[in-house]
Amino acid sequence: MTIPEAARLVLQAAGLHDSGRIYVLDMGKPVKIDELARNLIRLSGYAPDKDIKIVYTGLRPGDKLYEELIMSEEKENMKLAFGKKIFVTAPVDMDYDKFRKDLERLYKAAYDEPEKVRSILKEIVPNFNDGSENA
Repeated sequence: MTIPEAARLVLQAAGLHDSGRIYVLDMGKPVKIDELARNLIRLSGYAPDKDIKIVYTGLRPGDKLYEELIMSEEKENMKLAFGKKIFVTAPVDMDYDKFRKDLERLYKAAYDEPEKVRSILKEIVPNFNDGSENA
């Protein structure tokens, strides 16, 4: 997403007067980072792998192969809101009492049993990825 696209999205969303909604810009087809790096090298007047070597370092803890813009539960209610590229959805309802209890449990573990923090986080946030799967 370019800076002008991001600015337009924010201004258009602000003008929709629909508080508490999530706005998502359809950014088109994803671009691979390898393709992006090679294009930037060429646009700078160099040749990839000849003038500038590309090194693949792999994922670091917490890195993702792709970024989710919204949760799958939010996709179910997504509708076109403005023009051809701005979609709107409502956030998933939340049980605040359960959330408070989960936070208290996490807080207690952080002080009493820090080795359990990751497992508790995975229980609270099912799609949490601490990077251990990539190790």
